[in-house]
Amino acid sequence: MLKIRTVLTVVAVLLVVGVAIGQEILTNDSVVEMVTAGLPEEIIIAKINSSKTSFDLSTPALAKLTQTKVSSAIMKAMIAPKASDPGTPVATAVPVPVNPDDPMAPHDPGIYLMTVTRDGGKKMVQIERAGSSHEKTANTWGHAFSYGIAKAKIKAELPGRQAAARSKQEKPEFYMYFPPTGNLGAADTITSPSQFSLLSLEVKSDHRETAVAKIGFGTASAGTDEKRTFKFDVDKIRPYAYRATPSAGLKEGEYAFVAATSMGGTASGGAIVIFDFGVDLK
Repeated sequence: MLKIRTVLTVVAVLLVVGVAIGQEILTNDSVVEMVTAGLPEEIIIAKINSSKTSFDLSTPALAKLTQTKVSSAIMKAMIAPKASDPGTPVATAVPVPVNPDDPMAPHDPGIYLMTVTRDGGKKMVQIERAGSSHEKTANTWGHAFSYGIAKAKIKAELPGRQAAARSKQEKPEFYMYFPPTGNLGAADTITSPSQFSLLSLEVKSDHRETAVAKIGFGTASAGTDEKRTFKFDVDKIRPYAYRATPSAGLKEGEYAFVAATSMGGTASGGAIVIFDFGVDLK
């Protein structure tokens, strides 16, 4: 007889708090009623997690729940956000936009120039790899008659008097990005900034030129015009990414980062990789 009365009491409580999903909204009083009716703790918590709720979670309200014998586990369920709340839209993950002007953001492999906008902001500009319209060899006769002891220079000519990428800074800021495997350039040999030389370009009437390689007896090297070579400092900002700045201020003019891939005993053993830019100080 006692069991029958208990069951009837539980049914009555459920009818009071409302069983129909979509209509029932649990409140503090609803929880107190279920606790008073003797419902198991795990059943009450399951009910809280599967129902719409409108709880008063103020300090006085929580103190009152404690006085009415509501367990701490039930109150935690009331306070904790539910993984799924009927009637509450499920939030979808919104991808965080990547700032292309942030050096730490992912970038395609290449060399980028950090420029300053009119409003004082910073903008990264990718320097396109320059195509040499013509390559010529200087000191050919000396190289031949000395049996390779005297070195011959290979000069690259770039079309136009100015590069598209421009900086107004004496010490422009560059960022070099390398892929984890593979490299910048035509062959798989450029993997770090140390393989680049920073050279000034000689401006002619319709093109720019510089010595990009020197051929000796069984050797070849890139960026060997010492008079036009500038040192630059390199800082690694993350794996495969580097910040490069000239060690000293650059004068107004045309410049380029130059590297040679797979340079062997002859110039044909590799390709010249050039990234050109200009400095405008006025």
